[in-house]
Amino acid sequence: MDAGHIETHVQSDRHRRFEALAAEVFDPLQRYLLRRMNADDAADAFSETLMTIWRRLDDVPSQNPLPWCYGVARRVASNHRRGRKRHLQLVERLEREPAPAPSEEFADPELEAALAALPDSDRELLHLWAWEGLEPRDIATVTGLTVNAATLRLSRARKKLAEKMTRQDLRTSGQERVGRTKEQPT
Repeated sequence: MDAGHIETHVQSDRHRRFEALAAEVFDPLQRYLLRRMNADDAADAFSETLMTIWRRLDDVPSQNPLPWCYGVARRVASNHRRGRKRHLQLVERLEREPAPAPSEEFADPELEAALAALPDSDRELLHLWAWEGLEPRDIATVTGLTVNAATLRLSRARKKLAEKMTRQDLRTSGQERVGRTKEQPT
């Protein structure tokens, strides 16, 4: 038997052991978690419990594994509750803090109106580029686009913004055209 075949055999034995164990503890662990948390949190905790059991499969006792699995579920649920509590405390703290004042750097109402007139996707690209100082390759990473697509879309968004700003300037300037005309003497 070669090493690859042995590894495949060991993996299939591991899968079979986990499947048998999961079938045995599935319902009791779900009931255990549902009695202690809401259904959504219990589903998350249940998934994490099964992942932990899979990772620590060699530590699971072969005889009467359910109490050991309950211990895993108990720790997962406890960690989940602590994480939820920290999250709620952070939200409460943020709600008590005053909202930051708008930055003077971006307090141009015409720019804000032009940006607001753009689609969300264009606004996001422009914000990443102008406000966060990201290059197209970094914007591609953030948005999941290719570098070429990010570059192209950023270029188009910049053109759209420039057009919106030009249109606003023409509509709101109220200025008459200055320069020589044919009727004016030279």
